[in-house]
Amino acid sequence: MNTWRLSTPLEEGDRAKLSAGDLVYLSGILVTGRDEVHHRVVRQKLASPVDLARGAIFHAGPIMGQDEPGVYRVISIGPTTSMRMEQCEAEFLTATGVQFIVGKGGMGNKTAKACQKLGAVYTVFPGGCAVLAADKVDAVEGVEWLDLGMPEAMWIMRVRDFGPLIVSIDTRGNNLFEDHRRLFIRRKEKILEELEKQGAFPG
Repeated sequence: MNTWRLSTPLEEGDRAKLSAGDLVYLSGILVTGRDEVHHRVVRQKLASPVDLARGAIFHAGPIMGQDEPGVYRVISIGPTTSMRMEQCEAEFLTATGVQFIVGKGGMGNKTAKACQKLGAVYTVFPGGCAVLAADKVDAVEGVEWLDLGMPEAMWIMRVRDFGPLIVSIDTRGNNLFEDHRRLFIRRKEKILEELEKQGAFPG
């Protein structure tokens, strides 16, 4: 496991050197976008109002404060379960050119194949650390699609050493959560076979 510090916009070499299980601390622009943003781009075929090419998107629904009209600050920003975006993540990557995803929990084979094809990565931010995440935001530089509501809007944030982020899917399609799930199943089956041989499951 290696630890990397990267900045947006990301270069191909930045992404290619990452492996599933590595840690990343990200600086630069990080844009939030979850269910409704994905639906607008993929299902409604609307162009993203933010240029995400070689950029990073965060599956999150933040709580924002507003000190004066149009001036926002992040109070809390915890990750959203990323599997909710699984059905359209591949198409979203293709449409926007985003190369770095931050979310929570695993994502499936469709996203893994898209990451391999497009040279993107999916990373996981620890759940339960929403206040820590807010502390890593230096500034809120803007917001788009605010008509979707605060949690669903695209918040454009400048972050500093945002993390730790665990690489779950790398550019070679390795999928940390799926690999560990399969390993668990194999180990469980082996243990159950041994227990059956020892008569642990009488008929």
